[in-house]
This record gives sequence, C-alpha cells and structure tokens, in this order.
Amino acid sequence: MAVTRRAVLKTFAATGIGALTGSGFYGFAYARHQLEITRADVPVSRLPAALAGLKIGLMTDLHRSIWVSHDDVTHAVATLMSERPDIIVLGGDYVTRQDREYVIPSAEALRPLSAPQGVFGILGNHDDDHDMPAALAKNGVQVLKDARTRLRIKGETVDLIGIRFWTKRQIEIADLVRDSAPMTILLAHDPRRLTEAAALGVPLVLSGHTHGGQVVLPLVGAIAAQKFPIVAGPGHRGRTTMFVSRGVGTVYVPVRLNCPPEVAVLTLRSTQDGTRRTKRRPSIDQPPSSTS
Repeated sequence: MAVTRRAVLKTFAATGIGALTGSGFYGFAYARHQLEITRADVPVSRLPAALAGLKIGLMTDLHRSIWVSHDDVTHAVATLMSERPDIIVLGGDYVTRQDREYVIPSAEALRPLSAPQGVFGILGNHDDDHDMPAALAKNGVQVLKDARTRLRIKGETVDLIGIRFWTKRQIEIADLVRDSAPMTILLAHDPRRLTEAAALGVPLVLSGHTHGGQVVLPLVGAIAAQKFPIVAGPGHRGRTTMFVSRGVGTVYVPVRLNCPPEVAVLTLRSTQDGTRRTKRRPSIDQPPSSTS
C-alpha cells in the first residue's frame, strides 16, 4: 500500500503508537494477528451458469518482515486451505520494500497452497521483478507478470490476467484483454485499476494494496486509503465487479485497528441472482503470538 508521510504521521498520532498505549498497543500486540475469514458472494456479469458457485481463495499483502512473522503467514495459509477453494490467487506484496531477507521465507511459507484449478500470483509495488517471482515459481505459484493464462473449468473457458503494479495505462491492459474469453478475471494489485477494467468490459477484478486502510478510526475512517475507489470488500463500476482484500500483513505502521487481517473466499454468483452477501468470522485456530 502506498501511503503519504502525512498519513503515516496522522496514524501514529491517532493510535498513540509512539507511547504504545491504549488502542495503539492493542492494535500492535493483538489486532494485527486476529486473522478472519471473509466469505463473500460476488455477483459477476455474464457468468456462465456452470461457474456459479466457483470458490476463489484470495490472499494478499503478506508483507513478510520483522513485524509479520512466519507464523502469521503459515496461519493464513492453513486457514485458506481449510476452506478448500477451487482456485487460489495471490495479490502481491509478499515482502516489504523488496527486502531480500524475506523473499525466500515468504515464498516457502506458501508452498502448502494447492487448489484443483491452480495457484496464481501477481506482483505488488513492494515486490522485485526477478527474485520474488522466481521464488514463488519454485514453490508452486504460477506468476502472471502482464500475462494471461486460459483455464478450462466445468466445461467453460476462463481467462486469468495478471498485471504488475506498474502496469497502469489502459492501452497496456487492453493488449492483454484483447480476444479474451467472456469470463475474464483481472488480478491487479492496485484497486485503482477498476477504471481501466470497467472501460475494457472486464467482468471481475481482484485486488489488495489498501490493507483495508489498516487503521480505521471512528468518524474518520481509513486515513491512509482515502484515494482508492474501493477500500475493502466488494464494489462495482458499470458491469465490472471488484473485490478488495484487507490482506494479511501490515506495512510502515505495525498496527491494525478496526480492520482485521483476512483471507477471503469468494463464491461467484450470476448478477441475476441478486445476492451480495459478505460474512466475516475469526479463523478456526488461535492467532499466532510470535512477532518475529
């Protein structure tokens, strides 16, 4: 997630993290580890009937670092696997600031992920363009770097397009979307790509990057994520649906308030169903206590 210096300073001041007291201490010591499973019915325009009920597991923004431990990541992996999704997608930012100390540990922690239709990943703004995708590939993740792959699911064609964080221009994305299947899913780390996806008629976009704001204050909201069209959860523009995950880790400020980490399980529904349900619950196991 990209935040301004001013937003970080405001967050520090608001949470009292400088003194590690009150809500700031709770957000540091406890809340950032209290992983939830978010289950959501996601309406998709022109969804083939055979794909209704398809379950997509979405995990993003691990930010493995001194503040986000191996236990945090493996707990998220085990929690997502317990939901048995049909396909798993990873939304980028596996480490923070391309920290090579954590590239291999982050990727290795993802090795247990598996799904009948595969495990796919994209790169975020904190990921380098070589070491991180290579480490992911060695651990069973097919990385889509401005690339498209075609799947055959329940007799239907599904095109999965993954773009790097730095791929932003509509003309660049259009090259990938051209001649794609009617059922196309765009994996874009930054939810601001909703604009381009809607213009190109992409039915579904899955994103992260915002951390849901990470610190969400009463009456104020998510200070560090106000510039995004969707901060967390489902939304739409025209006939394009987007889901933005709050992610697993933290960045810059190792605190979460009113914004728990999550793994998301998205069940695809036809827009004709008229249903849009989102349920949140704590993960099955107790969150890890390790912070290193």
